Amino acid sequence: MRRELATLERAMRPWHDAPAGRDPAEILAPVNEGADMGVPKPLSDEEITERLAGLPGWERKDDQITRVYEIRYHAAVAAIVTIADRSRRIHHHADLDLRIDHLRASITTHDAGYRLTAADFDLAQRIDAIVAAHRALPLD
Repeated sequence: MRRELATLERAMRPWHDAPAGRDPAEILAPVNEGADMGVPKPLSDEEITERLAGLPGWERKDDQITRVYEIRYHAAVAAIVTIADRSRRIHHHADLDLRIDHLRASITTHDAGYRLTAADFDLAQRIDAIVAAHRALPLD
C-alpha cells in the first residue's frame, strides 16, 4: 500500500503547486505515521525458548525454527498442499523442503526482518497437526 501511495505521490507532483491542491506529504502523513502497523513484533530470546518448549521436535536455527518430519513421499505431498492452503488463509508461510523420506519445514517472519514472531509458532502448531493428519509415519 505504501508503495502504491508513493507512486501516487510521484504521479501527482505536476499538480503539487496548483492553488487548489495540498502537499501530498501532508495528505499522506497519517498513513506514514502508522507505517509499521501490522508488522509482527519479534520475540525475545527468552520468549522463543519458552515457546519452543511447547513444540516438541522443533528447534531454533538462527532466526528461524525448523523441524524434520519422517513421512512417506506421497503423504508429504498431500500435507504440503494442505499446508499451502492454510498458509494462504493466515497470510504466513513456511519454507518446505520435500525429500523421498522426509519433509523439512522452516519458519521465520519475513515482514519482521526475518525474525521470529508469535505467528511462526502458531504456524508450527498448524503444520504439526496437518502432518499428523496425513499419517506421518517413522520409516524404521
